Amino acid sequence: MKRLLFCGLLLCSPLALAYQAEELRGDCQIAEGMLAQRTGIPPYDSLRATRCISYLAGFADGYAVADYLGGKIGLQIAAFCPPKDENLAPRMVRALLAQFDRMPPQIRQGTAEITAAAFARSFPCNEKLETK
Repeated sequence: MKRLLFCGLLLCSPLALAYQAEELRGDCQIAEGMLAQRTGIPPYDSLRATRCISYLAGFADGYAVADYLGGKIGLQIAAFCPPKDENLAPRMVRALLAQFDRMPPQIRQGTAEITAAAFARSFPCNEKLETK
């Protein structure tokens, strides 16, 4: 019983399921090559590239939901404004990799912080917010 409880706690632990920064960087480097349509990408690398793109798309969707719900209560987040572009995935990947290039070798931030900083820098909102 104790062993089952321990395994359950380990699986529910954020550390067990966290997407580490170096993992994300590696996956997105592969995605950049895949999106540039380089041929000969092994199946495992294709999965890693897809994981990067899916993470970034999910991050942007999560932000859009938060922004929408904030608007329902009169709060405008406007941390970043991704362009309405059919080919947004390569731009998101490049934005994230550029953010990694600006960081020191020993990364201490989580993937969400890094992604938010990358998107805020690469996709700024043009409208100035007014204080109420």
